[in-house]
Amino acid sequence: MSGRLANKKVLLLGAGSVGDGIGNGRAMAILFAREGAEIVGVDLNRGAAEETARLVREEGRDMVVLSGDVTDPADLARIIDAAEKALGRIDILVNNVGGSIPGGPEEITGEQWDAQFRFNVDYVHHSTRILAPRMAKQGGGAIVNISSIAGVRHLGHDLAAYAASKAALQQYTKVASVRYAPQNVRMNTVIPGLMFTPLVTVRLAAQQAGGDAEALIAKRHSKPPMGRMGDAWDVAYAALYLASDEAKYVTGAEIMVDGGLSNSVR
Repeated sequence: MSGRLANKKVLLLGAGSVGDGIGNGRAMAILFAREGAEIVGVDLNRGAAEETARLVREEGRDMVVLSGDVTDPADLARIIDAAEKALGRIDILVNNVGGSIPGGPEEITGEQWDAQFRFNVDYVHHSTRILAPRMAKQGGGAIVNISSIAGVRHLGHDLAAYAASKAALQQYTKVASVRYAPQNVRMNTVIPGLMFTPLVTVRLAAQQAGGDAEALIAKRHSKPPMGRMGDAWDVAYAALYLASDEAKYVTGAEIMVDGGLSNSVR
């Protein structure tokens, strides 16, 4: 442990994993713990968060587990207050909750459109409006938002509501970062590309490949110029940098973690 987050108090929203293995939230929890952070990990699926906590304990650290629905503003406020009570303060907020519904303009219903924005960007606004002023009173803090390459470019299949909500998240982060920069509250975005996480086999294979996980994995590996998907640790290391004091003069920035896909015509 090099202590890049020593004595930092972290609230990680979306700390579980979809299925067995290491998803983005789980990797961030483990890596942040290795670097000395004290963590409250939140997930709608308490069992998934408990599994993350078990893996954190294997690193010789601990993680307080909370469960709840961060897309419900009242429940999110409860979660934030409980996390502050457990940690004493919150220095770092990671907004990692999100997900996609496939479909284009004709397929996505109004209800689905609204749900995608609640799931991918609305809760980020609510967590920011609560915690950014509190961080400012403490002398500063860091907010790391996890977006998607879908907010930057078309990926070969329709994700109209997901793409729009992730693009909104990215622009929201830039605008809010300017507001809080004078108070030393930094806000940045990690933009993952095609990542090889449990989500691929548990959810995306059914959505995009008729359940054929092997075909989907091969297709996703073929798209990035680097010739392979990334993994959750790639996302976690980018988030670690933005959360740490190494990024003390970085705000309103975006880190692409995509193997060059955003610059490719594939």
